[in-house]
Amino acid sequence: MTTIRAEKKCVPGYDHENLLDIKLEKVQGNFSVETAFISGGAGVTALFGHSGAGKTSIINMIAGLSHPDSGHIVVNNHCVFDAEKGINIPPEKRRFGYVFQDGRLFPHMSVHANLLYGMKRVKPCYRYIKFDQVVELLGINHLLQRHPATLSGGEKQRVAIGRSLLTSPVLMLMDEPLASLDAARKNEVLPFISRLAGEFSVPILYVTHSIDEILNLADTVVFLSEGKSLAVGGVEEVTSRKDFQSLACCSFLTE
Repeated sequence: MTTIRAEKKCVPGYDHENLLDIKLEKVQGNFSVETAFISGGAGVTALFGHSGAGKTSIINMIAGLSHPDSGHIVVNNHCVFDAEKGINIPPEKRRFGYVFQDGRLFPHMSVHANLLYGMKRVKPCYRYIKFDQVVELLGINHLLQRHPATLSGGEKQRVAIGRSLLTSPVLMLMDEPLASLDAARKNEVLPFISRLAGEFSVPILYVTHSIDEILNLADTVVFLSEGKSLAVGGVEEVTSRKDFQSLACCSFLTE
């Protein structure tokens, strides 16, 4: 299997060569994932492909929610999984933040309590993101005393992003966080996501099948098909491929 490498960038606060070094193989019934890519830049790395391309399978393996058959996962020169070496760090110790499609807020807790939940589970010495920073960036100060049932879809996702950020992650994983929102709510949340990597210097692995989200958010694109990475590189480089444009056209028509 060929490992595809993205162009490296200089990232403030990091003294390592690669931010993401991923090689994964897993057989799931009649479907198999066999992908390898290296993304050497900060910002947003987008996993793009049609429905069933393996995007969520890959991000769940990186999160530790699913066990690869073979391969490795290295983030910031720190190995969290290596099948040959017998390394498999539990999900809760990987220090990855995860934002799901539906937010998954605790309904019985206020927004304030939801935000603090993850933060309290992180040792003070590992906390580099402050509560007030997140509240200000996401514009959710007026929501702190409310409960999830009273929030719009866009507000819920902003709170979910905030809760994930407050775990002070070394990597943010986002699995189509805007998929359940209408166009207006998507436009509400997009600007906040676009500022995350720059404001907090945390790399983001972002699953999407939306061209608009790639054009607005991505620094690096990993183009997937049938569980395999066909290309990885800058937005213009990958989106100019004929196979990408063909798939993007079909994706646009089915969205």
